[in-house]
Amino acid sequence: MHWQVIIPLALFLVIIFLIGFWANARVRQSDSFLSDYFLGGREMGGFLLAMTMMATYGSASSFIGGPGVAYQTGLGWVLLAMAQLPAGYFVLMILGKKFAIIARKYEVITLIDFLKARYQSNAIVLLSAIAIFVFLFASMTAQWVGGARLIESLTGLPYRGALLIFAVAVLVYVIIGGFAAVALTDALQGSVMIIGTVILLVAVTIKGGGVSAIMANLVAENPNFVSPYGADSSLSPLYVSTFWILIGIGVIGLPQIAVRAMSYKDSKGMHRAIIIGTIGIGTIMFGMHLIGVFGRAVIPGIEIGDKVMPTLTLDILPPVLAGIVLAAPMAAIMSTVNALLILVSSTLVKDVYLNFIKPSAKDADIKRMSFIVTTVVGIAVVLFALNPPNLLIWLNLFAFGGLESAFLWVVVLGLYWKGANKYGAITSMIVGLVSYVYIYHFHINLFGMNSVTIPIVVSLLVFVLVSMWTKHLVKQPNRF
Repeated sequence: MHWQVIIPLALFLVIIFLIGFWANARVRQSDSFLSDYFLGGREMGGFLLAMTMMATYGSASSFIGGPGVAYQTGLGWVLLAMAQLPAGYFVLMILGKKFAIIARKYEVITLIDFLKARYQSNAIVLLSAIAIFVFLFASMTAQWVGGARLIESLTGLPYRGALLIFAVAVLVYVIIGGFAAVALTDALQGSVMIIGTVILLVAVTIKGGGVSAIMANLVAENPNFVSPYGADSSLSPLYVSTFWILIGIGVIGLPQIAVRAMSYKDSKGMHRAIIIGTIGIGTIMFGMHLIGVFGRAVIPGIEIGDKVMPTLTLDILPPVLAGIVLAAPMAAIMSTVNALLILVSSTLVKDVYLNFIKPSAKDADIKRMSFIVTTVVGIAVVLFALNPPNLLIWLNLFAFGGLESAFLWVVVLGLYWKGANKYGAITSMIVGLVSYVYIYHFHINLFGMNSVTIPIVVSLLVFVLVSMWTKHLVKQPNRF
């Protein structure tokens, strides 16, 4: 047990829980449970919006899995990871004002609410709900694994015991506070993430004897560690370019990120969030992945990639400072898990339960169902996380690709193309999902491209062609 490390981390978690209890009291007094619990009342300013986007996007992959891959691959992975720099800019500039205006006009609370209002199709609602549940389930499993790995490193407990502790803490917190608690704590967690990244990067650089000495050690072990192609030369220009689709512009199609674009207060806040969020995401993505590469020169021989970041922190930093720094990945993991749990809960309760099972449900019924669904989903994820992969980042990126294949074009074209209709949207989602799962499952290597590339291109072509062929079948005019 690293008690001197655990104590500051525990104090951080206590603060998080206090915010959750405060948010819970606010939600219980609210006249609009759905809007407050799932969207925080649409009252986020610029700083809060930037932090909640950054904390949601900066997950276990960024702080645990990413540095682990960089440790094994070298500087080429840092270059690849920097495609995430403009993620917040893409989301807020492309969805931005129009998405928020429509959300308020039609009282849209979830992404599926928007799709239902835009396409007037129950088939799209069900298809979207299935996609969100399946792929976010995979993403949440990755976060659970990351949290358990962190607690395992700190306490010496076996993996499954650490998983249980993390799961109970997160479930209690999310059930208590909802989106309001998630958004408020994201402000704290996002700040901790940036500070922790900077502290650890400086410490690893000093421990390695400076950048020149670290580079010399890496070159001595394998010159490819400092090349843009990776340790095994697998990062070809085509692979890196298409990978940028997955973690760059494709992020617009991630429901957990897109929903942030309908929750801010005003356009001034949105513009401020673009600047703050881009700086924050850039600092974290560059810093954490560079730490992974530098860590190989400082502590060689770490076999499990997901343990690179916790091992470096515990070995290099004084205990109290290590506890503060390790609050960064804990914050990233908790904030992402919170956001994903809220999104899955809102999908099942708001989009399935209220649309198809009990449309006349009162606030008391909705509250009860929200708490039950969140708990059941959380427990199910724990069961799937009992046997973790060696590198959780691949599980998370699989979820990213599936969600983007399903939602990127139905959201973007739904906003900006009047000719988009439900037939094109349904076909595009099915083709995108089926082709992505097929390519990913059978490890089909198409000229070295990332597996998300073909599904996104094909789903776009199908969307446009089917919408044009079926425009005479659409009787209702586009209200947007």
